[in-house]
Amino acid sequence: MPEENLEVWEVFIQSKNGLAHKHVGNLHASDKKMALENARDLYTRRNEGSCIWVVKSTDIISSESEDSEAFFDPSNDKMYRHPTFYKMPDGAKHI
Repeated sequence: MPEENLEVWEVFIQSKNGLAHKHVGNLHASDKKMALENARDLYTRRNEGSCIWVVKSTDIISSESEDSEAFFDPSNDKMYRHPTFYKMPDGAKHI
């Protein structure tokens, strides 16, 4: 298949049920089915995961580093958003 027909897909793997998905890399594929199968073959060869997400790179939006001050600073004045005010429940895992 010509490379110009392939899109870049970002791959996220969940290592165990209940844990967050983590970005593990990217790959080229022509559609979502091919992306999912390629992700399985490339990133879970040794049973590293329990779930796979694939997302087209073009569908991901990101903040710009030069805008970080205006984008993130407003949250610094809201102390209730910091986790120091919350008590961790006994027996809680993966929070």
